[in-house]
Amino acid sequence: MDITLRWFGKKHDSVKLEHIRQIPGVTGVVSSLHDVPAGEAWKLEDILALKNEVEAAGLKLVGIESVNIHEDIKIGLPSREKYIENYKISLENLGKADIHLVCYNFMPIFDWTRTDLAKRLEDGSYVLAYDENIIKDIKPENMFERVEKESGGFVLPGWEPNRRDEIMDLFEKYKGVTAEKLMENLKYFLDAIMPVCEKYRIKMAIHPDDPAWSVFGLPRIVTDEKSLEKIASLNDSIYNGFTLCTGSLGSNLKNNLPDIIRNPRISKRIHFVHFRNIKYEAERVFQENSKL
Repeated sequence: MDITLRWFGKKHDSVKLEHIRQIPGVTGVVSSLHDVPAGEAWKLEDILALKNEVEAAGLKLVGIESVNIHEDIKIGLPSREKYIENYKISLENLGKADIHLVCYNFMPIFDWTRTDLAKRLEDGSYVLAYDENIIKDIKPENMFERVEKESGGFVLPGWEPNRRDEIMDLFEKYKGVTAEKLMENLKYFLDAIMPVCEKYRIKMAIHPDDPAWSVFGLPRIVTDEKSLEKIASLNDSIYNGFTLCTGSLGSNLKNNLPDIIRNPRISKRIHFVHFRNIKYEAERVFQENSKL
C-alpha cells in the first residue's frame, strides 16, 4: 500500500515535493496534467516529464487525479466519440509510462462544491466548508467567481477559470439528462475504455459525488451504496472500480461507511482511498475536520 498526497504541480501548488517527502509514511503523490483541457489527449512525453519530476524528488507517481472527462461524454452527444478516443489515447500513454491508477469523476459541470474555501477554525487552521442554505441563494454562473476569489490565486481542479464562460450553455445542454441517462452515458464510456484498461492494467477509480446529492438541480449518480453497486454492474472488468472517499460519501448522513466498505460487490473494486473526515454542524452544513 502506498500512502500519498495530492500534488497539483509546481505551477499550481504552494507545497513542494521536497516538503511532501518529509511527511512520515508518505511515499508518493497523485497528480495530473492540469494545463491540458478536458477532452484533449495526453502526450506521452508530458506524462514522462511529470513522472520524472516526481521521481527526482525521491517520490513515486502512484496515480493520476484526474484525466478529466469532457462534458459531451457525460451528456451523451455525438461528439463524445472523438473525446472518448482521446481519452483512450491518454490511458494508453499512461500505461506506457507505467502508471496504472486513474481517479476520476462523472459529476455534471461542477466538480466538488463548497461555499467557503477558507473557514477559520478555533485553532487557527483553515478548512473547506459547505452550507446548503448559502448554495440555495447562489446563481450557478456566479460560483466560479466565488471560488476564484477565495482560492488564494491558485487554480483549483474542476474550477478552472476558462470553464466559466461555458456554464450557462452547459446547463442548457444538460436539460433532459436525468440520473438514469447519466448512468447510461457512464456505462457507454466504461465499455469503450475498458479494453485499454485491461491491456495496460489501469484501474479506473470513480470518485463519489461531493457532496453526495444533487446541486443546482443537476443529476448525481455516485452518492451511496446502491449507486456504487449499480456502477459495479455496468462493466464486469475489475478495472472498473472506486475511489473510497470517506469525506464525500460521509457528507450524506444516511451512508453507513463500514457497511459500504464490507459490501463484497464494492470492496474488491476499491482501488484508491481518500481518507478524509468531516464535521457536521446541521443538516447539509459541514466542514473538513482533522485528517488524523
